[in-house]
Amino acid sequence: MIPVFDGHNDMLMKMTYGGLTAEAIQGGHDQGHIDMPRARAGGFAGGFFALFIPTPGAKGFDLAAMQGGAYDLPLPPPVDQAHALDRALAGIGHLQDLIDHGLAELCTTAAEVEASLPRDPLTVVLHMEGAEAIGPDFTELDQLYDAGLRSLGPVWSRPTDFGYGVPFRYPSDADIGPGLTDLGKELVRQCNRRRIMVDLSHLNTAGLRDVAEISDAPLVATHSNAHAVTPISRNLTDAELGIIAQTNGVVGLNFGTGVLRPDGQMRRDCGPENLLRHLDHMMGILGEDGVALGSDFDGTMLPDWMQGCAGLAPLKEAMQSHGYGTDLIEKLCWRNWVDVLRRTWGA
Repeated sequence: MIPVFDGHNDMLMKMTYGGLTAEAIQGGHDQGHIDMPRARAGGFAGGFFALFIPTPGAKGFDLAAMQGGAYDLPLPPPVDQAHALDRALAGIGHLQDLIDHGLAELCTTAAEVEASLPRDPLTVVLHMEGAEAIGPDFTELDQLYDAGLRSLGPVWSRPTDFGYGVPFRYPSDADIGPGLTDLGKELVRQCNRRRIMVDLSHLNTAGLRDVAEISDAPLVATHSNAHAVTPISRNLTDAELGIIAQTNGVVGLNFGTGVLRPDGQMRRDCGPENLLRHLDHMMGILGEDGVALGSDFDGTMLPDWMQGCAGLAPLKEAMQSHGYGTDLIEKLCWRNWVDVLRRTWGA
């Protein structure tokens, strides 16, 4: 079975906020999208495990709005830095629990990722989605780096001290608001110096262009789709995909139905053809080496046929039926991520 190294999941958030345990992940559960039985069934070998801090007291997606046509959801307020750091460290503690149970292996080089993929423990690259935990002197960035952090998105959709994300708005593009702050531009430079990958997903257009101007690494969007197929603010326009392509970067396909369906609605009836349409379009701009998978497991609504990470098996079957050969499926499933990590990290 071709392994899948995936661009984004929120399982650590489920452990930090939802009570999900290592024992449940080992034996199987119905609290989310990832556990070991389903991972083995689907070929889920690991990926970027995100540290994401929800806004205290904020509600989840407004499904009524996202199932009714055009929408523009308000963003929750910013998160306090001390709270965000406390919750990020709690997430790292849960990752250590997975490691102690023999369920995960933390990797900080591309060689380690590639060597880990055939083995049973989940291959983990530690990612931060929204940099609220980092203070203006970047001391916390070093603290998190020492804990294994090797990938970082300056924002989730809400604003931070570093930049501005996009609201969940349909129809819309991401050309909403200003770009990175001066501190956000310095964050990109600090990440470059440490060879921490900078993630463009959730950034607005101005912020994406700022990163492109500053960064000396390939541009990456870990879990974003094609705006030309689904014109929601979370997806990348052809021009934005082109900017990423110029750096030999990579975009990971998001499995969330709201960013897959052409009507932008978050509904579970969303056939494999929707995923393939986005893959085809993005490969038309980025090439076969510039597209990967970025599921957003545990952070979004999946298609009804997917059933968590076990659904990677029928997705690979759909790719094959669509005419993708084995070499291309391997690129999409893991090789392109390993290659861009090697170009970013240097090892």
